[in-house]
Amino acid sequence: MTVTGLAPVPAPGSAPARTTHYKVTGVRVLRSEWAKFWSLRSSWITLGVAVVLLILFGAIASYTYSPGVVNDGPPGPGSGGESDAVSLALTGVTFASLAIGVLGVLLSAGEYTTGMIRSTLAAVPRRLPVLWSKAAVIGPIALVLTTVGALAAFLLGAPGLDGESISLSLGDDGVLRSLAGAGVYLGLVAVFGVALGVLIRSSAGAIAALVGVLLILPGLASLLPDSWYDTLSPYFPSNAGSAVYALHQSSDALSPGAGLAVFAGWVALTLAGAALRLVRTDV
Repeated sequence: MTVTGLAPVPAPGSAPARTTHYKVTGVRVLRSEWAKFWSLRSSWITLGVAVVLLILFGAIASYTYSPGVVNDGPPGPGSGGESDAVSLALTGVTFASLAIGVLGVLLSAGEYTTGMIRSTLAAVPRRLPVLWSKAAVIGPIALVLTTVGALAAFLLGAPGLDGESISLSLGDDGVLRSLAGAGVYLGLVAVFGVALGVLIRSSAGAIAALVGVLLILPGLASLLPDSWYDTLSPYFPSNAGSAVYALHQSSDALSPGAGLAVFAGWVALTLAGAALRLVRTDV
């Protein structure tokens, strides 16, 4: 006799139903974060804003260039002095870095704001793969798209500098290295934003920290005695980062390789702090 609504009783000696268990692996966590990133409308919008700012400001700076005008540029060693075609094309890097950094913050701290982080860490109890995957997703995306944006800004601005003494082509020494360096710097800024978001666990607080470190700190440091400022200034995050994509090295700036090492060290240090807090404290 069959009773409706009751599960059938397995026959004696039959094997029990097999339950499928999925192992948590780094690749699966990475795929999850990839899907999560592209499913958010804010990701598309913020990435688009960063690339548009990079191209727009670079093209405008090239077409409005006047000979003899000093390039004030963003804060940092080597930002002043005579303009060149690359520095004009990369005028928008400072603005793009804010957009990219905010995107990194939202990718990590946004989950704490919505409470989704509890579900994420319940699915990945070891926790650290979540942080590494977020960084591994946004870093390369930001690097590729902003490198393309820097290249587009240079090519679009080139006609505006036609006939000028500062005009350059992609084949000139250091041009491609500088444009690629801008992409590398912005990719690291994105990872820096992720680390700040996990470390501070507040979107507003992490964005404030990002702006303070990248923009306000160099200005505040000018209040230090000149000898201290000259020694410490090249090692500030934004100043070291600007050395990565500078076409010409100034006397008070780091070399591109040293600037990359210093800025990457700041990012790694922040990631280490974020990892420690992620493992040691509750969400």
